[in-house]
Amino acid sequence: MVTPKFAEIKQFILTKVETGEWQQDCKVPSENQLAELFECSRMTARRALTELTESGVLERSQGLGTFVAGLKSQSSMMEIRNIADEINERGHGYSVQQLELAEIVAAAPIANALGLEEGSPVFYSVLVHCEQGTPLQLEERFVNPKLVPDYLKQDYCSQTPHEYLSLVAPLTEARHTIEAVVANTSQQQHLQIESSEPCLQILRRTWSRQGVVSFARLIHPGSRFRLGGHLTFNR
Repeated sequence: MVTPKFAEIKQFILTKVETGEWQQDCKVPSENQLAELFECSRMTARRALTELTESGVLERSQGLGTFVAGLKSQSSMMEIRNIADEINERGHGYSVQQLELAEIVAAAPIANALGLEEGSPVFYSVLVHCEQGTPLQLEERFVNPKLVPDYLKQDYCSQTPHEYLSLVAPLTEARHTIEAVVANTSQQQHLQIESSEPCLQILRRTWSRQGVVSFARLIHPGSRFRLGGHLTFNR
């Protein structure tokens, strides 16, 4: 199978960045230069730069050009995406550690978040998602067993909870709250960070047509992660 030109350009840029030839804030070739180098259209070159910008590898500055972004991994604050896909799209290796998978009794805050009675059974999972072997996200998730009865039977080392839930209870609504926090001792150990490291916490509830599916607490080391987004407004 012939590799599309835009994919060739993306791999070319990723290789330059990952080998350190192009450092942070290094200006990358323009669309015209890439189009000439790879003998393709400017639109094809633009697609490659756009996709790498959206995945956080590059940053584009109006009137100045495109530059290698900082080392922090970036996720969109305006869409719900699978973290494994985000890491793979950056050309980095994804791995995961499954720390816990069990049925527990829901305390009041969790029961309220899932729309259940206090003391109801809920499914609980804890995973650490890693990029290039370094912990990037600690995911603590509570799942409504009435809507996802087979949640505890899955292997989340082969697929993420997000992937599985998207298949069995397709997302129709999500709400999240983002705040800066200090991780507790256990969270610091899982994320391999110092006690002084600030973290970014995302609290997220997701719905399917049948009701609230899950409530998740996602914790990221502040030095390794950032949220971003791009909005286009029509006149």
